[in-house]
Amino acid sequence: MAALGWLTPRRRSATARSVLAGEASAEAARKSTQDVPVSGTGEEPEFPVHGDDRAAAFFDLDNTVMQGAALFHFGRGLYKRKFFETRDLARFAWQQAWFRLAGFEDPEHMQDARDSALSIVKGHRVSELKSIGEEIYDEYMAERIWPGTRALAQAHLDAGQRVWLVTAAPVEIAQVIARRLGLTGALGTVAESLDGVYTGKLVGEPLHGPAKAEAVRALAAAEGLDLSRCAAYSDSHNDIPMLSLVGHPYAINPDAKLRKHARELDWRLRDYRTGRKAAKVGIPAAAGVGAVAGGTAAAIALHRRRR
Repeated sequence: MAALGWLTPRRRSATARSVLAGEASAEAARKSTQDVPVSGTGEEPEFPVHGDDRAAAFFDLDNTVMQGAALFHFGRGLYKRKFFETRDLARFAWQQAWFRLAGFEDPEHMQDARDSALSIVKGHRVSELKSIGEEIYDEYMAERIWPGTRALAQAHLDAGQRVWLVTAAPVEIAQVIARRLGLTGALGTVAESLDGVYTGKLVGEPLHGPAKAEAVRALAAAEGLDLSRCAAYSDSHNDIPMLSLVGHPYAINPDAKLRKHARELDWRLRDYRTGRKAAKVGIPAAAGVGAVAGGTAAAIALHRRRR
């Protein structure tokens, strides 16, 4: 993942690898949704504007649409299917607990998770991972969708607009989630494949920070969207480059740095977390923390017993 210094678009511009990652993700997203009609009609609210076919909405996934990180939930599902060993599960569990407690991504944790995921899927067929992704969504992700954010996405669909997920998670998993939620499609990290088999490498770099902005820009150009009429939603200051592209940026369950930035620029904020601490410092409700921490402790204890 990108360094925590990516606070504004001016701090660091997109690299060639960011542009490549963004363009690859946009191309994958468009291919997956060709000839798929836009769903939903409804009353005309003040925003989103009904019938504006040059407007769309872009939603970050982790902690914006779904509680926790999709990559870690995917890892749990792969462990259940014996893709890797217990020691890897303990690491995944610890990283997920840290993410939930801290309320933002740690670059080293996310880099480790990404490298692990690439090594795990290397040599497997893309079709196999897509099929498994459907099962993992039902097992670990469906119950973690934030109802409030889901309602925001539905409002755009009801206005006749396209809605895309934009995430550093593998594009195949992101597309499963988008389809299950009834969204238009997804922009995600593109893993290289040859003859339908993963090589263990990425195309460009993970779709994170400036790469997300480049993906949105590329998709908007290809789809004829007017970004000044589009909306974007995220919880993380790492997504300020993406949020700054559109005319309607929203901070959803924001981390402290994004909350501060959003208030300074008068962006709209929504927080669907519960509990006083969640609102103040960006951590989930105590029950959620306890569940994750307990799962982490159990995984680590199991690992120690088997050493």
